[in-house]
Amino acid sequence: MKFMSDLSKEDRKMVNSIAWRSLNAHCSRVGGQARQMAIGFLWQIMPALDRYYKDQPEKKREAMERHVQFCNVSNAIYPFLAGIVASMEKENSEVDDFDTSSIVAVKAALMGPLAGIGDSLLFSVVRVIAASIGISFALQGSILGPIIFFLIYNTCTMILRFGSAYVGFASGRQFITSMYKNGTLSILTKCAGMLGLIMVGAMTASTVKFSTAIMIPIAGGDPVALQSSLDTLFLGLVPLLLTFGCKKMLDKNVNINYIMLGILALSIVMAVLHIV
Repeated sequence: MKFMSDLSKEDRKMVNSIAWRSLNAHCSRVGGQARQMAIGFLWQIMPALDRYYKDQPEKKREAMERHVQFCNVSNAIYPFLAGIVASMEKENSEVDDFDTSSIVAVKAALMGPLAGIGDSLLFSVVRVIAASIGISFALQGSILGPIIFFLIYNTCTMILRFGSAYVGFASGRQFITSMYKNGTLSILTKCAGMLGLIMVGAMTASTVKFSTAIMIPIAGGDPVALQSSLDTLFLGLVPLLLTFGCKKMLDKNVNINYIMLGILALSIVMAVLHIV
């Protein structure tokens, strides 16, 4: 392919390294749900950071900080995202006024679609086809059944890994450069930020729960449930305040494990006192 021939020997070596590292990009879950596969993604693009920021230690540190934030993409298509990010990091190493927030925005905007495409393609198509062929041999008692499944599935995923890494890196730079010049990238950055805030709000509303069992006695009448009064005043008020409180502590660099243990201890105390 032409775009592969346009790459230098050093470029191809770096892209190959990124593709190989994607094999264990999902092995790291450091940081739990808050970061998902971020450390694995950082490990995957380190060849690019080491190369482009070799003489720019401060920019390299900033790049590493950027890529320890939440990231989760279908494993075999990870190299495509890594290739695009590598091309943007290359641009940042060469341009002094490059908007580094656009790198995070592009990652955030592509993670969801790429995860859906990768999972659907590999699990719903490739895996099903490989399994159907392998099972037909296995039903005949042939040892070729699992071997064929292994070969078909992994051959397809390896082609996807290396192919998408080259496509992402080779086309990514031109794509991102044009977006940067015509202002589309700044719009994408703002949209990604808005989408992130919406998702945080939706996650808070759906996952943070609080329901108090406290009843307020009323003379000459039935007691009133405090929870119903809170819901009337502001639905989801306590979960929202709890979320803001955790955010404030994180901003002050309080260890997330201490925050989780504190919430656990508070929950046990309130349960013992029949507050919840």
